[in-house]
Amino acid sequence: MFANHAYQARAKATCSGCPSRTQCLAHALDHRIEFGVWGGMTERERRALLRRRTTVASWRDLLDAARAEHEREAGELRRPAA
Repeated sequence: MFANHAYQARAKATCSGCPSRTQCLAHALDHRIEFGVWGGMTERERRALLRRRTTVASWRDLLDAARAEHEREAGELRRPAA
């Protein structure tokens, strides 16, 4: 059975507040999981991403690095200027 668009939209909305979202997405991408919503992305969205980024060896490493960079930049924005 395939999920309809409304079900996928609800599942993606649930993912948006999940603290494990990037780890979940990395797992689905690294293991080429074909079905369901993982980390806020549908199977179609994940397939498109995999086609665009064929050289990524580890999605977990890539997403962890991106998250760390985002947190570092966000921390710099919150600090008052000296």
